[in-house]
Amino acid sequence: MKQGEIWLVRYDPSVGHEFKKDRPAVILSSDDILNYSSLVTVMAITSNLSDCLSNDIEVIKDKTNNLYADSVIKVYHLSSFDKQRFIKKIGGVDKTALVKIKNYLKKHFDI
Repeated sequence: MKQGEIWLVRYDPSVGHEFKKDRPAVILSSDDILNYSSLVTVMAITSNLSDCLSNDIEVIKDKTNNLYADSVIKVYHLSSFDKQRFIKKIGGVDKTALVKIKNYLKKHFDI
């Protein structure tokens, strides 16, 4: 696992407005943290383009990300999961998307 990779993650069981089912997510945790923590922090990805919010990041499907459709990284949906919930690596985001994610995180956490 590495920061910026897209993995299929098992979100269930979930409650309320949390994402459900198995879905792609981009890894936010640093490579350093991934080496010693069993928890991985991610942002959910959805192919539902109609629910795009102002800071969400559009991802056009390509051979790098291996998504099955154009999608959106839902920046407001930060979650940490045990590595056991990670099913398989799908691909990765490009450097531009990773920069947008990091800039959003600075805004989200006011750092």
